[in-house]
Amino acid sequence: MKSKNCLMVLLLLQGIFSASCKKLIDIEGPETSLSSKDVYNTDATALGAVTSLYAQLSGFGLGGPGDLSCIGGLSADELEYFPLAGNLTFSVYYQNKLNNNNSGFINYWMSSYQRLFVINSAIEGLNASTGINPSLKKQLLGEMKFMRAFYYFYLVNLYGDVPLVLTTDYAINSLAKKTDKALVYQQMVSDLKEAQNLLSSQYLGGDGITPYSGNLEERVRPTKWGATALLARTYLYLKDWTNAELESTKILSNTTQFHIVSIDQVFLKNNKEAIWQLQPVDKGINTAEANTFVLPPSGPGYTRPVYLSKRVMDDFELGDKRKSEWTGHVSANGLIYDYPYKYKVTLSLEVSYPILEYSTVLRLAEQVLIRAEARAHLGNISGAISDVDVIRERAGLPLIETTDPNPDMEHLLDLILKERRIEFFAEWGHRWLDLKRTDRINEVMQIVTPQKSGGAVWKTFQQYYPIPLDELKADPNLVQVPGY
Repeated sequence: MKSKNCLMVLLLLQGIFSASCKKLIDIEGPETSLSSKDVYNTDATALGAVTSLYAQLSGFGLGGPGDLSCIGGLSADELEYFPLAGNLTFSVYYQNKLNNNNSGFINYWMSSYQRLFVINSAIEGLNASTGINPSLKKQLLGEMKFMRAFYYFYLVNLYGDVPLVLTTDYAINSLAKKTDKALVYQQMVSDLKEAQNLLSSQYLGGDGITPYSGNLEERVRPTKWGATALLARTYLYLKDWTNAELESTKILSNTTQFHIVSIDQVFLKNNKEAIWQLQPVDKGINTAEANTFVLPPSGPGYTRPVYLSKRVMDDFELGDKRKSEWTGHVSANGLIYDYPYKYKVTLSLEVSYPILEYSTVLRLAEQVLIRAEARAHLGNISGAISDVDVIRERAGLPLIETTDPNPDMEHLLDLILKERRIEFFAEWGHRWLDLKRTDRINEVMQIVTPQKSGGAVWKTFQQYYPIPLDELKADPNLVQVPGY
C-alpha cells in the first residue's frame, strides 16, 4: 500500500477528485475522471485507485473517523461542547439544531456519494478488466463490495431512506430518488455476502495478493473477516438475531487471527483485536481521533471544542480500567475537563514521528457484544452473560455470572447497552446509532436535549440528519428528511 506507483496514482486521483467530482447528482459523466479502461488495466493503477478510498477515509474531514465519532457523540449524550469555542460546526450538532442550511457543515452525504461513485466505477472497471492479475481482481472486487456496504450502513443510519446508487450512469444518478432503507439494507447484505466469498481470509501486503508472513501483518486491507464483522453488525441492526449470532461466532471462533487484548493495547496498530484499521495519511499524525479529542493543558477551544459529558463519566463503575486508561483530564479555568483518551499520540513536528496507533474501524469487542445481544434476544441468557463477562473481565469488573446470574432478558439487554456505551464511547457514533436502533432515542434525548440547548424540546425526527439544501436543489427527485 506504500509503493511508489500506488502513491503516484493516489495523488493523481485525489487531484482529479478535488477538481471535478461533485455532489451525487452533479457528476458530469465519465470524462471527468480517469476512465475505467485506463485505471483498471494494470495491477498498479487498479490497486492505487482502490487504495485512495482508504486514504480519504483515514484523513481529516469529509466523514472520517474524527468527524463521525465527534458529531455522533455530540448529537447523543456522550460529548459536551465548549460554548466559548465559537465553533458553529459542532454547536448545531450538540444542540440538535440542524436544519437545511447548516447541515452542510460536515457534509457526510456529499462525501459518501462521491466515494460511492468511485466504488461503483471500480466495480464496473474491475468486472470489465482483462489486464490485471485474477487474484488481485477478485480481492479488489471484494474490497469494493465491502466498502459500498460500509458507506450505505452509515448513510441509512444517519439519514434514513437514501438513494441506492449502484451505477456510474450520471443520467440516472442525477435524478436519483430515495430508496426505502429496508431495500438498502438488503443490498448491503448482498454486497457483504459477495465480499465474504471474494476477499482473502488473510491480511494481504502492498501488492494486494501476497499474505504477510510472521507477525508483520498490517490490518488495513479489508478481509473476509471484515466483511463478516460488518455483516454481523448489519444483521444486529435488522434484528435478525439468528444471523447476527452466526456471523459474529464465525469471527470469535477464529482464535488464530483474533483475540481480546489488554486495555492498553486495543488501539495500537495491528493488534490482535483489530479486524480493520486505517493507516495514517497526514504528516505528523497517527489518528484523527487523537487530534480531535485529546485536550491541551489550556483546555477546550476552537480547534478542540469537545470533552466527555458527566453522564458518560458517571456511568463508569468503580475500578473500571477503561476509565483510567481510555479517559484523560485537564484542569483549566478552574474546571476539570475529561476527554476521550483511547488514542494518545497527537500531532508531532518530528521528521521521523512514531506511528504507534491506527484508527480502528472494526474490532473484536464489538463482535462479542453483538453476539451477547443476539443471544439474549434468542433466550440464551447464560451464553449472553458469558460474552458480556469477557468484556467486563478485561475491564477489571465483577462478572455478571457472579453478581447477577439470573437476570431477565430486558434487564440483561439494559446491561449490554450500558456495556456498549462504555466500551465504544467516542467511536464511530456507536452511542447515537445504538439509541436509535434500540428505540431508546426519545427516552434519552427528551432529557438531554433541553439540557444541551437552553430548554429546546427534542423532536423525534431529529434522530436523522437533514439533507443539505444544495443537494436538494440539484436533484429534483430528492426530498428532505421528514420533519425538516
